[in-house]
Amino acid sequence: MAKDISRRSFLRGSAVAGLMAAAAGMGVLPACTSKKGSGQKYKPGTYSATEKGIASDVKVTMTFDENSITDVQIDASGETPDLGGKAAEKIAQAIKEQQTINVDAVTGATVTSTAILKAAASCVEQAGGSAAVVETAAPEQASADWLGEAPDISEKDCTETLETEAVVAGLGTGGWAATMTLAEEGVRTLVIEMAEKPSNIKEDIAAIGSKYQTEGLKNYPNLAINKMDIITEIARYGSGYVDYNLIRTWADNSGELVDWVGGILENSGKYFMQWEAGVGDQNDPGRYKAFATSHSPHKVDDTDKDLTTSAVFTDYVKQFNDVDFKFNTKLIKLVQDDNKKVTGLIAQDTKDEHYILIKASKGVMVSTGSYCTNTEMLKALQPETLKMKTNVPIGSKGDGSGIKAMLWAGAEMDPTHESMMFNRGAVLPTETAGYETNGAWFWFGEQPFLKVNLNGDRFANEAAPYEFMLHSMYMQPKHTYCTIWDSNAKKYSEQFQAVGCYRLFPWDNGAIPNHYFDATWKDMMEGDKSLLAKGYVVKADTIEELAEKLNIPADELKKTVDHYNELAANGEDTDFGKDKHKLTPIDQGPFYGARTCGWHLTTLDGARINTNMQVIREDGTPIEGLYATGDATGGFFANNYPNLVVGLACGRTMTFGRLAAKNIAKN
Repeated sequence: MAKDISRRSFLRGSAVAGLMAAAAGMGVLPACTSKKGSGQKYKPGTYSATEKGIASDVKVTMTFDENSITDVQIDASGETPDLGGKAAEKIAQAIKEQQTINVDAVTGATVTSTAILKAAASCVEQAGGSAAVVETAAPEQASADWLGEAPDISEKDCTETLETEAVVAGLGTGGWAATMTLAEEGVRTLVIEMAEKPSNIKEDIAAIGSKYQTEGLKNYPNLAINKMDIITEIARYGSGYVDYNLIRTWADNSGELVDWVGGILENSGKYFMQWEAGVGDQNDPGRYKAFATSHSPHKVDDTDKDLTTSAVFTDYVKQFNDVDFKFNTKLIKLVQDDNKKVTGLIAQDTKDEHYILIKASKGVMVSTGSYCTNTEMLKALQPETLKMKTNVPIGSKGDGSGIKAMLWAGAEMDPTHESMMFNRGAVLPTETAGYETNGAWFWFGEQPFLKVNLNGDRFANEAAPYEFMLHSMYMQPKHTYCTIWDSNAKKYSEQFQAVGCYRLFPWDNGAIPNHYFDATWKDMMEGDKSLLAKGYVVKADTIEELAEKLNIPADELKKTVDHYNELAANGEDTDFGKDKHKLTPIDQGPFYGARTCGWHLTTLDGARINTNMQVIREDGTPIEGLYATGDATGGFFANNYPNLVVGLACGRTMTFGRLAAKNIAKN
């Protein structure tokens, strides 16, 4: 049944499926004949090689005797510990045990895996291994049916059994909201999380009608939100591929969610909550409507670097006696009875890999997140995302395992596929966008300065929402553009009155921005670890010199800048309709630029849910005992993320996590 569901619901047509490549790092090398006694000969010794991973250089050191690989050491200490670090351990063990470098990549760490295998191939070559061992194979075609069948693991394969009332799979933004609510409701709960520790909630939480907002509107009545306007705007971004009832459920319940979580944080004495009052320049509102929805928690003592929201929530839950946590534990599949009711799940301890049967009498809630790190799923469902992004070591760690588990249990998947992407990826002037390119985090990239394609031509309204700009970029050569700014950047950045997490100055009501301009500029421009020092940002005294450093045509860029400056002087963008206050000239040297592309935060499509947060089948009926929230779920976003409803993804996830827990408690 799972295969029928996947083919009916997910494929975009055989023409697209035929172009899908295999996930990076999977089977990158052909079969190796270097097993002991096979006749393969090596030059005894120890050899090392280094390749670039997703966040750092990965070093592989291999030791050989005449006939075998005797030791494999992999230094991936600069990679993400929960993903790249574990990939290094597993691949080192596999190479030594199997006596071949033709081993599988680790799901969720394909870039690190690829780097390891390339470096291992170099070691084999240095040791005199045959060309057949180190020759890179042609990419395999990715399976059109990416979902496949549920793992053939049953209760008898589990060496540990646990019983509880509720299970929460995934302890992040949505998992915390559900866990704390279940604790308050007196429900005996077991939380599993595949990482070694919980994630913190995001900084921006969208809500309507919170006490913070209600109080703030006394001074800023012009920022009041019409609920139906915002529901309509979210649906418009999704071109109608949304469940209006879900959007209304968020709108009706989000204020209570923010008041509740804000109270927990503030009662700890360590955090305070702020409503971020601002929708941009209201004298020049532009073409895209913004809503003052965001609420952000901030530390009372900002110098306490070790303090996290997850630490506060952990302390809060400890006052209740009914919550236990199991980290390094991954959801494998859901367990159903003869009536297809979900009665629990099978998980795996990621350290010793034994299976655990967890029985849940009241319900299971899935909050495992996106499939952001699952290259095979991305290639199948949204290959365009892979072409727009660059590998930047910040963002979701979701591997799609929770989504697949729900689909195997009969859930319906979103009909369209969407990601939350930002203009925060930078690549070197010799590189272009793509998921195989290791880029840098470029927070400044979303400032609406002049942007040109690799031919030096302007191509869109730079003040458009994040993904509008990235989708316009997708239509340009190499899916890459250049951001151009000058020495008046600070003055103009304040003038832009940005909305959202890329704002670099305090909000209208004094609320703290996520980042300040001076700190952002310092990280970008000063020191040997800055983007300027690493070559991602270039600096020049003339526009022609800037073009040369960015590897784009100098004559065309000079012509584009001159014309853009004329538009700015006239105060009207007759080419693309950019807001007047964001139409700032590039005329004060020195000049700066960076090749820019997408930073992939998360995917936003998943298993469908109803307004009770129950996972639903294709016919709309709920799967009894199964609830979900967050990026593992669908029905809320499509086509574009409405980033001018600031904090919407986090607000949706936390609101639905709390509602799911309340409904589980009623069972």
